[in-house]
Amino acid sequence: MKMNYEENARIIKSLSDSSRLKIIDILSCGEKCACDILQYFDFTQPTLSHHMKVLIESGIIQVRKEGLWNYYQLNVNNCNKLTLFLMNLVTETEECICKDKSNCTCKSKQSV
Repeated sequence: MKMNYEENARIIKSLSDSSRLKIIDILSCGEKCACDILQYFDFTQPTLSHHMKVLIESGIIQVRKEGLWNYYQLNVNNCNKLTLFLMNLVTETEECICKDKSNCTCKSKQSV
């Protein structure tokens, strides 16, 4: 599996806010309307809209419009990809970047 560091860094950056993490936790229970999400916070609807925009652009959540209402849910496929990326990042595997000798510039590692 090729590691896409830039893409995953963008997603992780979108999660680096405690309110956004809380939104992810709320949506782990299933699809929710914006008004249902807002009840868990002490901020305004425009602030929630900003957080949702960041999460949608990162691909972690998706939105469905129904009339005047927006319904949000986790993008399970992208959440699973992020989880797999993080697991591979902290686990030594045969595809690990350190196993690729072409990335090594020190002489001691090249002779190993």
